[in-house]
Amino acid sequence: MTHEDAGHYAAKHPGGEIDPTIAEAIAAKEKDGKITCSAAHAIAEKHGCTPQTVGMTIDLLEKRIHKCQLGLFGYGDNKEKAIKATSTVAEPLKHAIEKAVDNERISCAAAWTVAKEMNMSKLEISSACEAMGIKITKCQLGAF
Repeated sequence: MTHEDAGHYAAKHPGGEIDPTIAEAIAAKEKDGKITCSAAHAIAEKHGCTPQTVGMTIDLLEKRIHKCQLGLFGYGDNKEKAIKATSTVAEPLKHAIEKAVDNERISCAAAWTVAKEMNMSKLEISSACEAMGIKITKCQLGAF
């Protein structure tokens, strides 16, 4: 969705229904109509559902997700990226990212997997992807 669509997130889920238990957990974690990516994932884990289910509920409640764990959105007043391209990418990391790439892009989930396999932070993976010109897609929460 574009910035012009802000506040109309429920439109992404026609016929979607709010899970009251998940909605209550979101309400407990949100502040000023926003919930962090980290908090949303913690809710999914605690309630045994997918991040996508939590993301849909956030959208249906017209809340915003911010502070993406990959650093892609929701930082600062301009909601900019928190990451910058790294100056160099070590060969083992480059190979791991290239192996996870599908159609010249890497999914959010695949980036997380690379981070875990390489024992690196998610932000380090995002920075490497930026340097390699690889876009991260398919947010696990459905934000992008």
